[in-house]
Amino acid sequence: MDFFAQLFTDPVGFYNAHQLLLAQVGINALLTLSMFVTLNCGLLTLANVGFMAIGGYTSVLLGMNGHLPFPAALVLGAIAAGAVALPIGLPVLRLSGIFLAIATIGFGQVVVSAILNIPATGEGVGLTNVTADPGVVPIFTSLLALLYMLWRLGGSRLGQAWAAIREDSVAAEAQGINVPRYRLMAFVLGAILAGYAGGLDAHLNFFISPSEYQFTRVVGILVFAVTGGTSTVLGPVIGAALLTTLPEILRFARDYRDSINGLVLVAVILFRPQGIIGGRHGGGGWIRGQFARFRRLPTRTA
Repeated sequence: MDFFAQLFTDPVGFYNAHQLLLAQVGINALLTLSMFVTLNCGLLTLANVGFMAIGGYTSVLLGMNGHLPFPAALVLGAIAAGAVALPIGLPVLRLSGIFLAIATIGFGQVVVSAILNIPATGEGVGLTNVTADPGVVPIFTSLLALLYMLWRLGGSRLGQAWAAIREDSVAAEAQGINVPRYRLMAFVLGAILAGYAGGLDAHLNFFISPSEYQFTRVVGILVFAVTGGTSTVLGPVIGAALLTTLPEILRFARDYRDSINGLVLVAVILFRPQGIIGGRHGGGGWIRGQFARFRRLPTRTA
């Protein structure tokens, strides 16, 4: 367990040796919080990686071609992701449960296909990001600010409306809550956060390519959220931190990251659906309920 030994005996050396790992923990936590927003509103959307790609490529291109400073390019990349989410969400959010998940997976694949066919993005070759600045401080500063914002949002009128919709959208609408509008707000906010995380991630590396935005990354984000639990804002962060560092702790399992994530997801949904620190509204139990509803749908007979 050299990982923990160095952490407690030589924290400065640990930081220098694992700076990229720590940065990836922060990025994954931000991405998982973007999914937390939509799950908290009762939406199982899996378009986060698509919005991450939009934010990442937009911020890199604005920095390289528009010569914008990093903060401005980062914010504009997040806004671009939100601007794309708005028209996408209007028709897509008419769906629910597993059908919504499938539709949003399709959106993510469309984004990757578009990147592969646009010359400005380097197509399948990718882009060399000369503006990269692999720093940990901006990532964790953003993470702490987002945690505080979402914590305060949970007690606001908007957060309470999302909670009511998650529990029972029909009852919420009967109480005068505009369900489509609040769902759209959650979808767009989640897209903005994913685009922001994508911009930070793109500036963490000196190279950006479509291979970073595949479906396996969507599954990873979902596993982080369910493992930590989505009844509190800390749950997704705990899940992301644990599963991002686990391959480093268990070095023999580094080549089996996706398999381990899949096994963890199944185990958590079956044995602790509320997540590690989740309460009775944990994301795993809610997601399991969506698949159960899908199984109970009546089938047509000729």
